[in-house]
Amino acid sequence: MDLASRPAMTRDDVERGYNNRAAVPEHPYWLDRFATQSRDAALSLSPREIRYGGGPKETLDLFVPADPARGTLMFIHGGYWRALDKADHAFVAPAFVAEGIAVAVINYDLCPDVTIATIVEQCRRAVTWVAREGPQHGAPPPLVIAGHSAGGHLAAMMIATDWRAHGFDAAPFVASVSLSGVHDLEPLVLFAHNVDFRLDEAAARAVSPVNHLPQADVPLIIAFGERETSEFARQAQLLWDAWPRNRRPRHGGPMSIAGHHHFSVVLEYADPDSALTRETLALFPRGRG
Repeated sequence: MDLASRPAMTRDDVERGYNNRAAVPEHPYWLDRFATQSRDAALSLSPREIRYGGGPKETLDLFVPADPARGTLMFIHGGYWRALDKADHAFVAPAFVAEGIAVAVINYDLCPDVTIATIVEQCRRAVTWVAREGPQHGAPPPLVIAGHSAGGHLAAMMIATDWRAHGFDAAPFVASVSLSGVHDLEPLVLFAHNVDFRLDEAAARAVSPVNHLPQADVPLIIAFGERETSEFARQAQLLWDAWPRNRRPRHGGPMSIAGHHHFSVVLEYADPDSALTRETLALFPRGRG
């Protein structure tokens, strides 16, 4: 599948394909699960909030194991670049902390206060902070980046970043996960939420991972929920086809997570025994440092 084969889409097609709250009418239940499980995780692990940049929301919550960590997961939350918060996603931390992995759940400023291009830059600053300052706060290398929905897009954009321009000899992370990510943003020009995104076709192309060559030669897990809309399955396949050298070798295609829709799929990270958690943990080299 390639961009040339993108189906012609009307506004109604885009709404059906990308409006996840309409596709999952019970989404308030799942968002409440995010919040409840995150409160429990924060109470048990007592994260520290740390500023990584100068923007209003350029902060992260850092969860560290009791013993020295053997690596760090940076998690980027979803919400269509316009909603939700790191506080709603603390539930990703316990399964990794239990395995000796520090977890940094980051915030970023939201549309329409900033553009998606600005959010990409903020995530680059977050990666830079974790790579350079994280070790002294209990978050050592190797670093793996994961994100859900808009966060999946942002995780992929980190692979499309020339890290030499940011002062690194090579990418400062060893692997990435795009879960339910949007990798070609051009359809969103027709989406109702574009009142906040403010994308035209050129701006959408500029922040679409599929329009960039991968700059980081690192493994990438591309995953989505089996019960997501056909557009999210297509978006996963697009990146799989576009970046063959980054494909997680164990998979013959994007990872389809059985039984899950767009909201429930990320809660697989709250299950230490889920396939998604196990596959993400396998991205960390064994041993410490």
